[in-house]
Amino acid sequence: MEGYLYILASKRNDTLYIGATSDLIRRVWEHKNKVIDGFTKKYDVVKLVYFERYDGMSEALLREKRIKLWKREWKLNLIEKENPKWDDLYDNLI
Repeated sequence: MEGYLYILASKRNDTLYIGATSDLIRRVWEHKNKVIDGFTKKYDVVKLVYFERYDGMSEALLREKRIKLWKREWKLNLIEKENPKWDDLYDNLI
């Protein structure tokens, strides 16, 4: 089962959320439609700004845990390197 590490943002350089999932399109849709109560719903963190694909969920979960320990600056640099305009990548997935 493939896995994905993903980063959502409320807007550029603002609140970030880091997660992992086996179904990126479904999971981001849930965030965008505020299906599940929690952090992303409370802070309107619904813009997919970065993701990585893995062959297995275990790799995605490990990457999620590692990135959550990073300094904020490193996370911002990761996003900026691949998505300098902070475009919402979700529309390109569907």
